Amino acid sequence: MLRSVGQRRVTGEGVDPRVDGLRTAVSRLRRELAALRTDFADRGIAEDELGALDAMAAGGAPEVRRLRRSLLLVAGSVGSVSALADALTALRRAVDLFGPPPPAGDAVPGPVPGPVPGSGLAPGSRPVPGSGPGAGSEPGPGSGPGFGPGAGPASPSA
Repeated sequence: MLRSVGQRRVTGEGVDPRVDGLRTAVSRLRRELAALRTDFADRGIAEDELGALDAMAAGGAPEVRRLRRSLLLVAGSVGSVSALADALTALRRAVDLFGPPPPAGDAVPGPVPGPVPGSGLAPGSRPVPGSGPGAGSEPGPGSGPGFGPGAGPASPSA
């Protein structure tokens, strides 16, 4: 039987095996986190994001960006707890089954859509501090000693 790119085989119950694997990995990490008697500052964040991951999986077809965001938050909150390393790795592998991470440039805002009238900027460009109309005129906020091009470390006052 031929399948289209992106289609996945489903189990007898109609559940995508990736979703089933994600729910299993989330459940395992939740159990291991609950069994961990050590308290750490970001435990609540990990528990909340594991709940969000479980809810996404229960919904059927989770968004890759949301999965990866939750994975990043979980990893950041429990990553230094070596007792959870295997369960965290299993969760990462389960999330990876949903597809590659988005390109790195997608998280950064794109160029400005057009020039600001009267700014003298070309479409898509951004102003360079200390240049453009008004450069060298009266000082504005953030100007003065220690600010602007060529500003080095402040010298001690005598």
